[in-house]
Formats: sequence, structure tokens, C-alpha cells
Amino acid sequence: MSSITAIVITYNEEKNIEDCLKSVSWADEIIVIDSKSKDSTINLAGNFTQKIYTVDNIAYGLKKNIGIEKALSEWIIWIDADERVTPELEKEIKKVTNLNDFNAYYINRKSFFINKFIKHCGWYPDYTLRLFKRSTGIKFDTAEVHEKISFKGNSGRLKNELLHYTGRDFEHYIDKLNNYTTFSAYELKKRNRSTGILDIIFRPVFTFIKMYFLRLGILDGYTGLILCVLSSYHVLFKYLKYNSLNK
Repeated sequence: MSSITAIVITYNEEKNIEDCLKSVSWADEIIVIDSKSKDSTINLAGNFTQKIYTVDNIAYGLKKNIGIEKALSEWIIWIDADERVTPELEKEIKKVTNLNDFNAYYINRKSFFINKFIKHCGWYPDYTLRLFKRSTGIKFDTAEVHEKISFKGNSGRLKNELLHYTGRDFEHYIDKLNNYTTFSAYELKKRNRSTGILDIIFRPVFTFIKMYFLRLGILDGYTGLILCVLSSYHVLFKYLKYNSLNK
């Protein structure tokens, strides 16, 4: 059987890390890349692996590249601390890594927000590249958020889903919103993006309309409405912070 390394990126994830690592405990190797967590993340992760590497709070893509460099297996799966590999997905991963039909696989994420799994809003389906061979020369870029991936070879899609517990409660989601909008603002500045008052006025409105009506967030009920509203605020805060950086 092909060996598999699981890579997890962490920072202050004591509420998530045990369930996350339990879901990949079947892997031949687990690597944790931690950005100097101030809680019990590292101690809890130590119950599952000794391969814990501490790095500065650098771009996510660079952290993933470090994990790939440290990995011993040909096959690598990376997941975030708030994600879980189901037994069905585990079984499928073991199957496809022995078939070698593809060099990389996209996995559909099913995201849980506040009190339910979201089925619309542009959040589902959500295929992301998570399983790949080291020999593809895979590399993540240095973007602050939503980093791009380059690799050689063909890719396929898995049938089973990766569970994503992105928002446990409003406070948790607001904290993430604040962090991600800051990262996004710096990314806009890095690209020297040209923006103006119209971006601040119209982009949040368009985001809500797109998610709630065009991508059928209305079918996700009250939770879908809240998600679409908060997503529009995400866009608003991103451009407000970028505007502040430029000044």
C-alpha cells in the first residue's frame, strides 16, 4: 500500500486539533506546522505526532510548502484544523492512492456554519486540491489568503466529502472575519490593486445579491441569510482596511 502523510496547519486550535488529528490518525505520518500557538495546541497535537514544527506567522502557502518538504511519503493530504476526514473519505483515499490513476485529487468540502451544513451560497460544492503526489513538484504561492497551487500531471475528483467546521458560533466567525479581511487587505496592497469609493459602496451589496439570490443562499434559510450578510461585511471590511493601509 502507498504511504500517506497528513499535513495540518495550526495556530491556537486547541478546540479543534484533537478531532482533526483523530480523523487522520490512519495516515502513516502526521506533520503539524504551528505558528507559535499560545494555547494548548502543541501539547494536544503531541498525543498524535512528534513531528511538530514551529514557524513564524508567515503566509499559509509557505507553511504548506514547509510541510511538503518535511514529508516522507509520496502521497500527501493537507487539511485545516477545523476540517475532518470521514471514514468514507479515508477509505476512498486509500483506494485511489493505490490505483495511481491521477497525480492529484480535488476533494469537495461540506461546510458547517453556526448550526447547519450549508448547501448553497456558493459554498457548496467546493472542490479544493487536497491530495497529491510529492513527485508532481507541487508548490503553493505566497499569497496571504487563497493561495494558488502549481503542479505537474493530471488530476481527478473524489466522491466523498471533507467536513469543514468553519464557524462554531458568531464570536468565532467574527474573529476569523477580522483576521481574514486583514490578510486580504494586505494582499490587495501587495498587488497594488486600484480601488475606490465605489468598491466600498457596491461590492458588498453585489456579494450579498450574488450569494443570497444568484447562488440560492435563500434556500439555506435563516442561517443562509446570516452567512450572506456577514460575507458582504467581509468584503466591506476588506476594502475599508485596504483604503486605510493606503492612507
